Amino acid sequence: MQDKITRILILLLLLISVTSCSLVEGIFKAGMGVGIFIVVIILAVFAFIISKIVGKK
Repeated sequence: MQDKITRILILLLLLISVTSCSLVEGIFKAGMGVGIFIVVIILAVFAFIISKIVGKK
């Protein structure tokens, strides 16, 4: 009986750790996507400002 409980606990621990790794991977992928989006927006705003400055001449 003790051996069966130990196996079940090890299996549950393995499943929980694999799930948490997937969760962390998802967070980093989302973070990278948001980071790229923010950089693109900053570059667009910068290009807009430059075009307004150059267009006034």
